[in-house]
Amino acid sequence: MEAILKKKICLIGAFAVGKTSLVRQYILSLFSEKYLSTVGVKIDKKQLVVNRQGLDLIIWDLHGEDDFQSVRMSYLRGASGCIYVADGTRRATLDTAMRLRHRAENAIGPTPSILAVNKCDLDAEWEIDPETLQKMATEDLLVIRTSAKTGDSVETVFYKLAAMMLEVSA
Repeated sequence: MEAILKKKICLIGAFAVGKTSLVRQYILSLFSEKYLSTVGVKIDKKQLVVNRQGLDLIIWDLHGEDDFQSVRMSYLRGASGCIYVADGTRRATLDTAMRLRHRAENAIGPTPSILAVNKCDLDAEWEIDPETLQKMATEDLLVIRTSAKTGDSVETVFYKLAAMMLEVSA
């Protein structure tokens, strides 16, 4: 295995879409129904191996954007990749995620990114239809339905983003 690389990734999205829950599920395999609002940024770390390359993922969980608080683009400085998170049960959070993606790309340039549409365990309550997500999926934006509660596709999101970041830096 080659030397371990450090890669900063940022989770960005609207208020209460499940960013912190996705990180907790990924790092600790835990989920809590108790809502904890992130103030500023919370930083975690996880090691993984992708294609025989060791990686230290430095995961920046940014506070949610809402009518009263916007995400500070300075937090993104040095990021190698971004996970934009939307809540499938709230259509407006998809628009927020896409607006944040546009702002982030203006601030730091295009980076490998994934749109994680969270709460697929609440499929019956979804306001975002599959056709919309299919249209959004492009070569530069992978769309993955996740559930921080059940763990569905949580590992996949982080692993695929790590692989995309390695491709870019190769």
